[in-house]
Amino acid sequence: MIKIVELMAPSRDFASLNAALSNGADSVYIGIDGYNMRANVANFKREDIKNAVNLCHDHGVKLYVCTNTIMKDSDIESLNELFPILNSYKVDAVILSDLGALKIAKENSIDVHMSVQSNLSNSESLNFLKEYGVKRAVLSRELSLEEIKNIKSKTNLEIEVFVHGAMCMAVSGRCFLSSYFYDKNANCGECLQPCRSEWKLLSKDSKEVIIEGNEKLTHFFSPKDLCMIEHTPELIGAGIDAFKIEGRARPADYVATVTKVYREAIDKYETGNWEFNEQWVDDLKKVFNRGFDTGFYFKKPYKTSKYNESTYIKKDIGTVCNYYKDVSAAEIRLWDSLKVGNEIMIQGTTTGSLIQKNVSMQIDGKNIEKAENGQNVGILVKNKVRPNDVVYKRILRK
Repeated sequence: MIKIVELMAPSRDFASLNAALSNGADSVYIGIDGYNMRANVANFKREDIKNAVNLCHDHGVKLYVCTNTIMKDSDIESLNELFPILNSYKVDAVILSDLGALKIAKENSIDVHMSVQSNLSNSESLNFLKEYGVKRAVLSRELSLEEIKNIKSKTNLEIEVFVHGAMCMAVSGRCFLSSYFYDKNANCGECLQPCRSEWKLLSKDSKEVIIEGNEKLTHFFSPKDLCMIEHTPELIGAGIDAFKIEGRARPADYVATVTKVYREAIDKYETGNWEFNEQWVDDLKKVFNRGFDTGFYFKKPYKTSKYNESTYIKKDIGTVCNYYKDVSAAEIRLWDSLKVGNEIMIQGTTTGSLIQKNVSMQIDGKNIEKAENGQNVGILVKNKVRPNDVVYKRILRK
């Protein structure tokens, strides 16, 4: 069956990779140490890439590797060593923004996706890149849906757009705040996000300018997160080839939740009986977010946001000791309380992120409603979990 659109999920480690695979991703993109735009978080080491590729391909999922930082001569030279290795591992594509990196990728027969960092905003640029062997372009975030439709009508290059996740105050991520304040190069993956802090605006005569209500300190550099779940039909109708979820710095539960929601929406559209489900937004609000907006798709974004507006927080409460396949149960050692009815997450490198309600709990074969710190309890689980997986409890944010 030909997919009408590819759903692409982020992964920062094997836990989030497995979360993406178990929740319906068609492809996964990862970072590799030293070459991507998320240098300050966990990334895959070179020796991990082969295992990641094999795991994805065993699930019928594609794996893309980000090498999209600004490239200097020393960086370009190192790609002559890296790209043959990635080719031997059979990665499905590299995501890059540098023309020199494009040349080396093509010399090593690796498919290329041009990154959003390239700020691609017109069909002439896409057609030019297609002549040089580029397979896909990640379009600039600053385009409207009508502009995207127009571009797609004038090119047969694959196009990819972001549909969910953090928005940046800079044009396609080209920001210099971290360089100015901290001597860290955001365009080489070292962004420290000073834009997410509270700021005070002064006028020319040093008078304080009120931005929101009576507040003098505001988050006017920090836009809300992108969320296009309600507009899935319009995006598919525009001819977009791939939906990209932002979040390579986000944990496995974020990847699991967002991937699952967009998978359900795409599948619902494919049935021909599209109906928006309000529960999708409720689920998206449970994981890290700065509130939701539609970015530049329909208007210029203007809403600002604090650091996190998730409706829930997650608290680690225990670890898995054993898993009993015959009865689909796990033994949990607790260091905090747990009740029947609590929503829990079990996360681990191979498990990914299992999210479910705690529907049944036992100690010594007897049903209980609540367990306390220091107790070992048995709970029913929907899928296989593994010893040393961490157990979290979702708590409604007050």
